[in-house]
Amino acid sequence: MSTPDVQMRRLTTPRVIGLVVVALLAGALVLLVSGGGHTVRVPPGAKAGQAFLHPCTYSTEAGKYAADCGTLVVPENRQNPASRLIALPVTRVHAKSAHPGPPVFYLVGGPGLTNMDFPIANRFTANHDVVLVGYRGVDGSVRLDCPEVQSALTGTSDLLAKKTLQAYSAAFRTCANRLTKNGVDLRGYNLAERVDDMEAARTALSYKTLDLVSESAGTRTAMIYSWRHPDSINRSIMLAVNPPGHYLYNGPMTDQQIQHYSQLCAADTSCRSRTGDLTATMRSVSRNLPDRWGPLAIKRGNVKLATFFGLMDATSAAAPLSAPQTIDTWLSAAHGDNSGMWLLSVFGDMAIPASHVWGDVPATGQVDNEVANNYYANGGDHGSILGNVFTDSLWGAGGLVGAWPHSPEVDQYRTLRPTNVPTLLISGDVDFATPAPFATEMLPSLRNGHQVVLHNLGHTEDTFDYDKPAFTQLVNTFFDTGRVDQSGYTPRAMDFRASPTHSTIAKIVATSVSGLVVVAAILLVWLSLRLRRRGDVGVKTGVVARSIFALFVGLGGWCLGALVLLTLLPSVALSNEPVSVLFIAVPVALVVYIAWIHRSWPRSIRMAGLGAAAGGALVGTWVGLHAVSGLFAVFFAVFAAILGANLAVLLRDVIQGTPSAPPSDTSGFATASPIDGTRAEALPVT
Repeated sequence: MSTPDVQMRRLTTPRVIGLVVVALLAGALVLLVSGGGHTVRVPPGAKAGQAFLHPCTYSTEAGKYAADCGTLVVPENRQNPASRLIALPVTRVHAKSAHPGPPVFYLVGGPGLTNMDFPIANRFTANHDVVLVGYRGVDGSVRLDCPEVQSALTGTSDLLAKKTLQAYSAAFRTCANRLTKNGVDLRGYNLAERVDDMEAARTALSYKTLDLVSESAGTRTAMIYSWRHPDSINRSIMLAVNPPGHYLYNGPMTDQQIQHYSQLCAADTSCRSRTGDLTATMRSVSRNLPDRWGPLAIKRGNVKLATFFGLMDATSAAAPLSAPQTIDTWLSAAHGDNSGMWLLSVFGDMAIPASHVWGDVPATGQVDNEVANNYYANGGDHGSILGNVFTDSLWGAGGLVGAWPHSPEVDQYRTLRPTNVPTLLISGDVDFATPAPFATEMLPSLRNGHQVVLHNLGHTEDTFDYDKPAFTQLVNTFFDTGRVDQSGYTPRAMDFRASPTHSTIAKIVATSVSGLVVVAAILLVWLSLRLRRRGDVGVKTGVVARSIFALFVGLGGWCLGALVLLTLLPSVALSNEPVSVLFIAVPVALVVYIAWIHRSWPRSIRMAGLGAAAGGALVGTWVGLHAVSGLFAVFFAVFAAILGANLAVLLRDVIQGTPSAPPSDTSGFATASPIDGTRAEALPVT
């Protein structure tokens, strides 16, 4: 009795449909990776000082507003007559008034943050245009991107370890050399040139004068503007003022702020019940910071750095890094619960490396190079509770000085200078980054200066969001009349209740990550047993497995990799690409393969299918990781791995085919094939 050749099925309707759908989704991912590049360019034939605008809309917290969008052309270095031209984005949000007052120009802080994102622009448009001019080196045709710095801060033993800070400073030097070789004139990227960009925009848009609203590090640009072009400014509002000399922050001042919180804690029943002296508790905990929460590693420098950020804002608007949550974490650690400390440690690793356009850090900070040199020559911090960690992080413990080309034109702005520009300083009295006394230092140099201190509020996020009507009344009254009207504010009572607490978040994260690992393992084992018992997993189960189950298994695989890193290899970043690709692609490929295979098929077909699933999952994972940044990259990577594995298997089926009826089994009948959504007839085999 002879066995006939097995008929190979290639193109079937379900396969064609599946191939088209998967290919379209995979193509969309590839376009997402390759698209969205930097599009600000110097228009052909443009000259310095020209602006090119077209109608557009701008999104605010109150919806979309009519605006003009376009490009401003400026010299890269005005000190060099032969300088090339660069382009900066410009947006003008239109005032609602038919006869508006001077436009409001916004200056964001940072450094290294875009100046084109101002969602509260609507609060000023009743009587003012709002103008956003992109920062040179951040938003324009030239960006001071330093992937070397991000790499130096990614996957470290500790963000404040001596080795990390040395690598951080060296990375800036490497970045500067690379950018210079690529034709970037780094001496043209400084605060004086940034001010002149704003002045060029004012002129190009035909405004006689302007109003300034600046925040944090952006207040330095506003200061230099008032010294450099005082006749161009109608009025200036500075929030969270950072005057010269204070780009190093201040350990003793931070301790004073903690002492202030300690007094507020003593007056609060819930906080007082947990500590008799918040300052003493934090000092004690800082000397004995834990290095583990169970099996999970805690990086002590990360904890202190994240704590500084967490204490900057006093309201829940800044969650999950708000002062109530951060203080709760330290009090919990004092009572033996280190879960919140672990979360702060992870926050540091996840947020800091990609938090800036790094070249803008030394470009903005060089005004204080001399102060930094003196600070570290005198030994740096001398025992403050947090160790002045943000200064060490920002300046690489002093190594940043000299790592970036210096622009001599900024040296004239190292100290405060007098100005007649009417100026309003707004400070929160529990702002750790820019305490109210920093702003008070400016008042003697402001011949028309005023200061408003908002009680129990912190940095700019608090100021913008705590009492929106009162804030709008304060700033618009000053811009429109020059009067300081803070009557809309009522004193804020400090609230130490943290919801959710860092401990709660940490436990939810740890439980979820571990749970996904368990779910992934159960699904893989169940599918394997079903395949072993039946010969295939079945048509419906196969479809579900190759889509939904694969999603859970891929996420579970990444979670397993994360647990390995967080417990055994804490110096390897969670974003480590080889680890992510391995722990996502392998389980996804296994699920797709198990859902596709029939055990009775020839070994050559099974091995080809396994290779296709593995190759497609690996390529898909890599593409997904590069589609977006941050944690969303994990979801994209899993989704792309599923698409890649399924696409590769479908292509293999179309090219090589699969048996329409598997070889005989012990019962003498053919079994079902789940490959393309059809089931072969049960035929006797002769």
